[in-house]
Amino acid sequence: MRAQALLALLLLCVLLLQARGGQHGQKTNRRPPEIKQCEKRPKIYLCTVPCTDHRECQANTICCSTFCGNICMNVL
Repeated sequence: MRAQALLALLLLCVLLLQARGGQHGQKTNRRPPEIKQCEKRPKIYLCTVPCTDHRECQANTICCSTFCGNICMNVL
């Protein structure tokens, strides 16, 4: 009888730890960086691949707004 009570207490502790640990994985409510107007006029072929966020673009490029929508443009 004592072993069953100990086992039930252990199970309860494990369940509580799992429920409490779920809070650490939640994302914060950070807003993504605002997409600004491109500084240069892009080449027309860049308009074929749209973007919605800077993270979608490759290194040394940013997502910026142009006449054909948001595109990844080289910052160099």
